[in-house]
Amino acid sequence: MTSIAATPTLLIGCAAGFSGDRTDAAGPVVDTLIARLAQGPAGRRAFLIFETLAERTLALAQLRRRANPDAGYEPLLDDMLRPVLARCLAHGIRIVSNFGAANPRAAARHIARMARELGASAPRIAVVEGDDLSGVGHRAVLREALGARMEGLRVVSANAYIGAEPIAAALDAGAQIVVCGRVADPSLTVGPAMSHFGWRADDWDRLGRATMAGHLLECGAQVCGGYFADPGYKDVPELESVGFPIAEIDADGGCVIGKADGTGGLVTEATVKEQLLYEVHDPAAYLTPDVVADIADAEVRALPGAERVELRGVRGHERPRNYKVNVCHEGGWLAEGEISYAGPRAEARARLAAEVLKKRLDGLALRVDLIGALSILGDDAGRALADTPDSGVRDVRLRVAATHADRAQAERLGREVTALYTCGPAGGGGVRTALTPRLNTLSCLLSREAVPVRFELLAAEELA
Repeated sequence: MTSIAATPTLLIGCAAGFSGDRTDAAGPVVDTLIARLAQGPAGRRAFLIFETLAERTLALAQLRRRANPDAGYEPLLDDMLRPVLARCLAHGIRIVSNFGAANPRAAARHIARMARELGASAPRIAVVEGDDLSGVGHRAVLREALGARMEGLRVVSANAYIGAEPIAAALDAGAQIVVCGRVADPSLTVGPAMSHFGWRADDWDRLGRATMAGHLLECGAQVCGGYFADPGYKDVPELESVGFPIAEIDADGGCVIGKADGTGGLVTEATVKEQLLYEVHDPAAYLTPDVVADIADAEVRALPGAERVELRGVRGHERPRNYKVNVCHEGGWLAEGEISYAGPRAEARARLAAEVLKKRLDGLALRVDLIGALSILGDDAGRALADTPDSGVRDVRLRVAATHADRAQAERLGREVTALYTCGPAGGGGVRTALTPRLNTLSCLLSREAVPVRFELLAAEELA
């Protein structure tokens, strides 16, 4: 029997960092994985992961599933996967993703149809389930966790952030493709590593290291220069063709991060450090369902030669006893309106228009932005607008927004912004308005016992 230490390194490439990411990313990643598999050593394995969920993504997916029982998975699934599916199956590159969203089984059926249309052999597809707590049967446990906050909520989605164990189990059972809903982002990497190396579920240091490897991969191009570039300060070559990352993980969980061959961007100590700290509240206690990762003593080191950066020194501690659960619920209506002012005293006219709207829309708390003069740095109460003098900007777009539980009240905003054409300051034009149902989020913790997770290797008849 091969020891863990003797098991060849594992290659994991990431081809998406969120729903809506570039759909042409997978091709160069798969090309690179195939080339590296051909270079050996024997027994090396490769995976392709797609991370396509965020906090609101699942709620939107549930709404699509309400409208169509066969929908509710990643809407760009075909564009992301079709170009590389046949090659992955032919070269033994297994696929793990959370693009199942609110309907993993429908996503699995879509992938099976895709394989048939491509003339590929029928893949063994597993779904991971248990994260979805949206049904009426889960209301009691959510009510117990949320208490009075649950009263009157119109729940759209509720999902637990589950971990890597069911992914690893599905791979151990022979799955070539694992379709998940809401698993924690790093678990897409931890699951393949657990299966490949045979790690125990309480091997905390190794799990902690693999978790941070997954954390470096999970946002796609961010570790390769995306969301990093700042001209003249942090220059990134060929950002228009920025590459997506590939991690080489060893038997102890240590990793080396690189990127797909022939792509733009860069992988440096700086890009890795920024992504390592991304969304991490406590470097000594990064909480995931698999492990509490500790990067307090982590080391990042550029390796000689090509753009490859090594991460070492990560520790792991016992995983949390509870799962985090996000509950998305209907939150009334978001109304938005915009109008432009240009030329001399443009900012003064935009400010006057905002004052008109505040007085006309009594009962609505307005968010006001002067795009081109003061927007991101302003606050919802408008204090920055009052405190900051007119800067003399000659091209300003006024944006106002408000939320309200009553649709009719929210609709007033769009009508009043439109009326500024003839009832407002001089020279206003280019009005746009929108009214959008709003989703709000609550979070709570549930015991692992309250969230039974499982995988199922789907039979051929279900995939037909």
